[in-house]
Amino acid sequence: MAKARRQYVCQSCGAMTPQWAGRCDACGEWNSLMEEAGESSGVAGGPAAKMSNKKKGRQIALVPLAGEAAETPRRTTGVKEFDRVLGGGLVAGSAILVGGDPGIGKSTLLLQAMATLARQGANAVYISGEEAIEQVRLRARRLKLDDAPVSLGAETNIKDILATLQEGTAPDAIVIDSIQTMWSDTLEAAPGTVSQVRATAQEMVRYAKKSGAAMIIVGHVTKDGQIAGPKVVEHMVDTVLYFEGERGHHFRVLRAVKNRFGPANEIGVFEMAERGLMEVANPSALFIGEREKDTSGTSVFAGIEGTRPVLVEIQALVAQSSLGTPRRAVVGWDGGRLSMILAVLDARCGLTIGGQDVYLNVAGGLRIGEPAADLAVASALISSLSGMAIPQDTVIFGEISLSGSIRPVSQMEARLKEAEKLGFKRAILPKVAGRLKPASGKLKLTEMEDLGDLIAHLSTKDLTVTKTPTNNEDLTG
Repeated sequence: MAKARRQYVCQSCGAMTPQWAGRCDACGEWNSLMEEAGESSGVAGGPAAKMSNKKKGRQIALVPLAGEAAETPRRTTGVKEFDRVLGGGLVAGSAILVGGDPGIGKSTLLLQAMATLARQGANAVYISGEEAIEQVRLRARRLKLDDAPVSLGAETNIKDILATLQEGTAPDAIVIDSIQTMWSDTLEAAPGTVSQVRATAQEMVRYAKKSGAAMIIVGHVTKDGQIAGPKVVEHMVDTVLYFEGERGHHFRVLRAVKNRFGPANEIGVFEMAERGLMEVANPSALFIGEREKDTSGTSVFAGIEGTRPVLVEIQALVAQSSLGTPRRAVVGWDGGRLSMILAVLDARCGLTIGGQDVYLNVAGGLRIGEPAADLAVASALISSLSGMAIPQDTVIFGEISLSGSIRPVSQMEARLKEAEKLGFKRAILPKVAGRLKPASGKLKLTEMEDLGDLIAHLSTKDLTVTKTPTNNEDLTG
């Protein structure tokens, strides 16, 4: 008789081991191994093995690479920022994984999208595994969505859910909130474990591909901000979205990190209001709309998020340190990148910042990952160190190399066009040898070759607008 084989599975990376250990050898996490029942093991070469060896797979049809491919049909949800991140709307038969911190607004956004779809005549289904039906109804009533014909259910057994969905016509869109609460009775593991998450996600993706329904799966995130469970779940689905934002801020950013039907790294911006998440059509105005006047240590960076240009304020503060090891605090940017910029300013420009505390913040809570922000960060640091404020009508972008030179970045015309649209009159950017063609002549362009040019430019009287007492007077002398 077959005997159930016991194994220990890491809940962080999915690695399996026959014996328990305090630390996973694959990912290094402590206390992450949990005992789960594995597949039944039989006698090698027994009758069952011989019968399985005689079975042959069916032949599949191979087709040439060249051929006509129909355009992928899409269904717009009516939430424009959500559709933008998806690449134009929901694709029939696609699987979408949405992750984010608890309370960030995942359920609210998806409930709004399903309600809008249902009002358009689509068959929308919302399955909640975390909340009772009355709790979901209370949220819908608060958001003024209770009149939408959304089919609502509260269940965690994956077999019961699939049996319900397979009854009658397949829905157009389905929300599973969340995958960590789903379980299959074919596995002995508890809900939320690696085995259950992998198995239930595979069942939902298989149903979406077979029925043509758009499947939206909500996933919990770990303390590091990654979607909990095995990484294979992100490989199964077609699109992976992360819902970002801080509870102290009133806006949220929906970012696509994987999308088989649209551009990756696309973002949609929402503002948390009394009636749910409201779309922000012009996020640049939101991120720089509350700037303080004539303040040193601030600069405006023209970035690109996906296909969208976004202007955001960079804030820096350089202060005398009372500690043996100066403090480096970074919010919204890469701390390693900041250390590199400080080292280049010290080694190539002679600025003594190594013994001082440095604080860097991206206003509004937006997270920036592209190296094009180097020049804006360096400008904010120099402005804070010298006490010279950069005019508010100046936008800055460019990448800094270890030699101190300033390198060109991609989509410079789109960045300048966004700055012109918001009324900026000056731009500090890398030297591109006349290759740049701005949309109009309203923006005064100042090209830089290295950080020495930047320091000399920031110290000119026609650019700086205010000066405060500082211990680094020789910087601009």
